[in-house]
Amino acid sequence: MSEQKILIQNPSPSINDEDRIVGKHVFGNLYDIDPQKLTDKEFLEKLVLDAVNIAHMKLVEIKSWYFGGKKGGVSVIALVEESHIALHTWNEYNYATLDVYTCGEDSDPQSAFNYIVNALGPKRYQMFYADRSSK
Repeated sequence: MSEQKILIQNPSPSINDEDRIVGKHVFGNLYDIDPQKLTDKEFLEKLVLDAVNIAHMKLVEIKSWYFGGKKGGVSVIALVEESHIALHTWNEYNYATLDVYTCGEDSDPQSAFNYIVNALGPKRYQMFYADRSSK
C-alpha cells in the first residue's frame, strides 16, 4: 500500500477582511423523488434559475441537458458570478445530487438548496456543508 502525503498550508496571517475569500458550499443527495419531475428538463432548469434568485446570486449562464438510456436523467448547471449551482438527476433510480457553492458575501446557498429540495419533494435526503473561506 502506498503512502499519501497531504501538504497543509496555513493561510497567510496578513489576510485582512477586505481580501478574505468567503466560500460557502451546501451539497447533498436526494432520494425517492417523483420520476416525472426528474425527467422534466424545463421544470428543473426553471427550478435552478429560481434558486439563483432566491439565494441572491448573479446569473452568468444556465445550461441543461437530457440524457436518455440506462442511468439517464437531466443535468442543470447554473454558472453564477459567485460560483455555481449543479443539479443532476437519475430518473431510473428516483435520485438526484445537488451542489450549491458560492463565494459571495451576500449570497445564501442554504436557501437555494432548501428551495430545490422542497420543490423536488424527496422522501429523504442528505445535506452537507463545507466552509471554503480563506479565513
